[in-house]
Order: sequence, then C-alpha cells, then structure tokens
Amino acid sequence: MSESFDGGRLAEDLRALVSDAETLLRTTASATGGAELQERAQASLREMRTRLAALEESVRERAHDVDSYVRDNPWQAVAVAGGVALLLGLIMGRR
Repeated sequence: MSESFDGGRLAEDLRALVSDAETLLRTTASATGGAELQERAQASLREMRTRLAALEESVRERAHDVDSYVRDNPWQAVAVAGGVALLLGLIMGRR
C-alpha cells in the first residue's frame, strides 16, 4: 500500500503528456485548419516543455540535497521522519 515518490517517473509521465498533446494538436490543426489557434497551442507547449525541464532539474537537485543530508545525518533524518509521522497520525486521528 505504500508508494514512494518517483520524480523520474513523474517527469516521464509529464513528457508523455506533452508529446500526446502535441500529437493531438497536429491532428486537430490539420483537420480544422486554425492557424492562429495552432500557433498559440504550440507556444503553450514550448513553454510547458521549458517549465518541465526546469522542474525536472529542480527535483533532481533537491533529491540530491536530501540524499546527501540523510547520508550525513542518518539519526536526525530518522527523528524528523518520526516526528512528521507522529504529527500526521495526530491530525488524522482527530477526524
């Protein structure tokens, strides 16, 4: 039941979404011929690709930072994780 966060998989899923959107845009544009709409959509997709690349780099840097911290301070990391789990348990127990 426990799933771990996989930043690489998220990035792959987002890339697939952008690729599918581009394919849909090409198919729709050739069917309708809306040049202005196609240009705006392509500009949005380019911006989305840029943001995705920046997000991917940010996630990699943060994952590296967290990994380094946990390797340097394993007991502090365990204490923080336990504290967060305790707080979540208290919050969820009130419902």
